[in-house]
Amino acid sequence: MDITLTVFYTFIALGTLVTFHEFGHFWVARRCGVRVEQFSIGFGKALFKWHDKQGTEFIFAILPLGGYVRMLDERAGDVPPEDVSFAFNRKSPLQRLAIISAGPIANFLLAGMIFWFMFLGGERGLLPVIGEIKPASIAQQSGFESGMKIVDIAGNPTDSWGSVSRELFDYIGTSGNIPFSVTYPDSAIRYELLVPVVDWLVSEEAPMPLRTLGISPPFVLDALSIS
Repeated sequence: MDITLTVFYTFIALGTLVTFHEFGHFWVARRCGVRVEQFSIGFGKALFKWHDKQGTEFIFAILPLGGYVRMLDERAGDVPPEDVSFAFNRKSPLQRLAIISAGPIANFLLAGMIFWFMFLGGERGLLPVIGEIKPASIAQQSGFESGMKIVDIAGNPTDSWGSVSRELFDYIGTSGNIPFSVTYPDSAIRYELLVPVVDWLVSEEAPMPLRTLGISPPFVLDALSIS
């Protein structure tokens, strides 16, 4: 995969995780009556910012590698007497615990949503489309290229990376050729590739077939199919 796209998708994924995490804190804090002074995602130069009707400043910066929710708190500075009831430190222990726990819980819910969409029907799991081929690896020497989709191994369909791994584990300790059927993107033509192995991975305590072949899946946002 092009390194630029890899970096772009990585930033998108991190930005999504950070946003959900901080929004969890923000949402529960608001529900508990805590005044949120600032909701910030990312570091560096702010891309845009605004204030809502409740006075919270929202900031989205150029590098989505972190974030924070700043709440009114007497421990951080002086609070006007009329605003004391909105301070985080004045809430009950249960409310403070809920606010602190809301970020990780939001990420857990996000993960659940992703897996739900993954298995919602249609093509399930991560499609076995090759992301990268390690130079001078067995896969490269056998003719594999980035972007190829592994259709089957020895005639057994492989509709996900999980099924590819299961098929390859059956060849551990064997010698001969592992027959792959592959296609190129937007093409129905199949190509047969043979991967020669000799006592394959028999001495490995924790065999990793894909890594040994030199094949890496693409970034998850590319491979995920929910159609």
